[in-house]
Amino acid sequence: MAMYPEYMVAPIREDLTSAGFEQLMTPEEVEQAVKSEGTVLLAVNSVCGCAASKARPAVKMAVAASDKKPAKLVTVFAGMEQEATAKAREFMLPYPPSSPSIALFKDGELVHMIERYHIEGNDLNRVVENLQGAFEAYC
Repeated sequence: MAMYPEYMVAPIREDLTSAGFEQLMTPEEVEQAVKSEGTVLLAVNSVCGCAASKARPAVKMAVAASDKKPAKLVTVFAGMEQEATAKAREFMLPYPPSSPSIALFKDGELVHMIERYHIEGNDLNRVVENLQGAFEAYC
């Protein structure tokens, strides 16, 4: 059961999908994306204010400004596609569930994780730099 009406989340979804992120709707889509070869950036999107003010702008800015970037950009929406989000969080263990959060996978392995407290406790540029450093290291 979704927590928010679709008309409310549609523009929030579009914020990432218009920047090249694929919206994953099912656990199967999540598993296929995360386990694919190469690098995959997974953004756990949400309605919360820190997602709007930092997480979404940070992933878009980091991808746009980086020479090295993940091969695949994907997103799940916390509070909406709950089964897809739960599957994504399985791949993020041992990190506790948080939204927003940003995970980088390489060949199916979690190699970098940015949790909500890293996002809301930092300014936008630090989150962008954190992501760009991960792209340099793994992409």
